[in-house]
Amino acid sequence: MGEYSIKKSTLSTLVVMVSTFVSRLFGFVRIAVIGAVFGASGDADVLNAVFTIPNNLRKLMAEGALSSAFIPVLSKSLIADSSGERAKKIVRNIIALQFIVIVPLLLISVIFTPSVVRLILDFPEPERAVLASRLFRWMIHYLLLVSISAVIMGVINTQSSFLIPAVTPILFSVSVISSVIFFHKSMGPFSMVVGVLAGGLVQIIFQLPKLKSYGYDLRLDFDFRNPDFIRVIRQWLPVVVTASVYTINEQIAIRFATALEDGSTSAMSNALVFWQLPFGIFSASITTVLFPRMSRQAAQDDREGLKNTLEYGFRYLVILLVPSAVILSLLSREVVSVALQRGNFIAVNTLLTSKVLVGFNLGLLSVGAFNFFQRFFYSFDDYKTPLISAVLVCALDIGLSLWLKETSLRVTGLALANSLSFTAGLGLLYYQASKKLGGLGEKRVIITLVKTILSVIPPAAFILIFIRLTGGDWWQSGSTFRNLGLLTLAGSGSAVLLFLMYRIMKIDIFMNLLRKEVKM
Repeated sequence: MGEYSIKKSTLSTLVVMVSTFVSRLFGFVRIAVIGAVFGASGDADVLNAVFTIPNNLRKLMAEGALSSAFIPVLSKSLIADSSGERAKKIVRNIIALQFIVIVPLLLISVIFTPSVVRLILDFPEPERAVLASRLFRWMIHYLLLVSISAVIMGVINTQSSFLIPAVTPILFSVSVISSVIFFHKSMGPFSMVVGVLAGGLVQIIFQLPKLKSYGYDLRLDFDFRNPDFIRVIRQWLPVVVTASVYTINEQIAIRFATALEDGSTSAMSNALVFWQLPFGIFSASITTVLFPRMSRQAAQDDREGLKNTLEYGFRYLVILLVPSAVILSLLSREVVSVALQRGNFIAVNTLLTSKVLVGFNLGLLSVGAFNFFQRFFYSFDDYKTPLISAVLVCALDIGLSLWLKETSLRVTGLALANSLSFTAGLGLLYYQASKKLGGLGEKRVIITLVKTILSVIPPAAFILIFIRLTGGDWWQSGSTFRNLGLLTLAGSGSAVLLFLMYRIMKIDIFMNLLRKEVKM
């Protein structure tokens, strides 16, 4: 299997970006339907809080940590053994491991449901605690389905095929949306359980034909003496420890939110969906493209090349995430209103969600760059530095959350704590990376940051003037075609101004994109 051509890599990245964008849009529709049917408090709070449990655990047993260790070993085995038998054995070992770990976890969760839910969530109302336990007993099984689906995705991606895995998450949202719409009257909150489990199963079924076309299957192989499998586990364990810190941290934040006013948990969950749109499209795409490059440069001990790649990636994140954070913050009420405000989701819910969104937006660049810098250290097989930084970020986040949630900020304080802690974590990783490479081209980084901030001023002014001239409070009328049109005008107008400013400022990365070339 040879290297991708630049053109093929670019097309593959575009496929992933477009599919991610569509998936996020369906995610908006999903939370809009849940908000319209169940409101933004009460049952919706319970649903959102319970779903975060298997959704966070999948980052450890499926996407993220396991994929980071699994895919490189699978790729090397395909190069070493063109017959694919070694690769097939790795896949069977990984699926067997998931069953060994996850099935007992599911049994414990079902048998001791009330205790597990009380440990993770903190609903003061007895009726909500009971509902959370009943929902959790079923929804936790999504973990096994999504874990198997993630392995299939990794296998297909390793074969240089990206369309099917990229489309698969969309089917999950469609399943949840359909189930809530058609079954909520007869099943209430359990209509989402049906959608979640059906969505997990559909993700597997949809990918199976493609998986089998490459000669793979879902048989279990418990012969864990396989050297390739041992290599995966050795790489997975340090990454999973780091990832678990963030999972625990996020779950603690949800626990804090469940103890606050009605609607706090839903406000956090809904705000994160909007926040993850620019984060998922821009940050994940850049990291996906540049991580393999950094790994090759580290293997060749190309320090100068690594320095250029790391600096380029960070500046790339700056020109994409800084304006995203500013524009999304200034239009936070309008975006949330148009997307969610209908049915039982009212103006007060929009206002709370928008405030939480602004709190998260303050750390958009920090979180994106923090994840990117982590990959830099992974390329050096340095797992200690990311782990230490993760623990420090988690500790700082919890400390700030305990303080800020008791202030007038309440749930917004939890979002602000997250942003501040990741900013501190980024500072630590940046310092360590600069020390390791003897500098990171700080002058070019500062110039790009200053030019980006100056470029954002006209779009920001345009949004403020536009909102003032159109009445200022039109967001309160909720999801209407008029508001959608106004939001589209505000967003597209600010985007055009931003592009013009980037050209005027001659930001080199942006100019290279216009010339369809990338220089490092």
